[in-house]
Amino acid sequence: MGGSPIRILLGDQHALFREALRTGLEGESDFQVVAEARNGPEAVAEAERTIPDVAILDMGLPVTDGVRATLLIVERSPHCRVLILGPNDDYRRLVEALDAGASGYLTKEAPLAELVDATRAVNRGETLVPARMLGPLLVNLLRRRKEQDRAHNRIARLTPREREVLALLADGADNGDIARVLVISPQTARTHIQNILSKLSVHSRLEAAALVRQNGILPDLLVAER
Repeated sequence: MGGSPIRILLGDQHALFREALRTGLEGESDFQVVAEARNGPEAVAEAERTIPDVAILDMGLPVTDGVRATLLIVERSPHCRVLILGPNDDYRRLVEALDAGASGYLTKEAPLAELVDATRAVNRGETLVPARMLGPLLVNLLRRRKEQDRAHNRIARLTPREREVLALLADGADNGDIARVLVISPQTARTHIQNILSKLSVHSRLEAAALVRQNGILPDLLVAER
């Protein structure tokens, strides 16, 4: 194949596994392994240092796992695409990896030929999910969409002021912080919080904050606040 080789970073705690991967991948004329990492922080640092095209990371990296390492690599080295190797067909971990910005997911039992094809695919900008995992993935995504819709419907019950209070709650503010930011009394802040808990049908401010963060609602609240 013409052009520059695909520059690859390997991240796995086991040296023998990395060596086997390197040997297999470098048997392809269009691949070049430019760095290896034993743990998550090393993978992030090597991605910044060597600027690979594709990082192939074990989901179970020590110190910082593959999901968190993916998030940091995508943030700091946006040119690099990430392919996660998981221990099994765990669609929950697949969703976490995709949410973090990974471009693909394979199990470590996949044959080398499948890994080679996947590496080329994600380098082309494709998102790769094993066909056998698509069903559970779609079910999970549909469930999350329904949960988000329900959460948005509950948030719609709040007044503009209550949304401001909820945004501050989700950001970790206590009653005193809310009172100072919104220039209201602590008692008024407490009243707003009680009204919010009642309208959202939750039992604590922690539940209210979790509802906002888990369903990606905070940006909407901040826009409404401005």
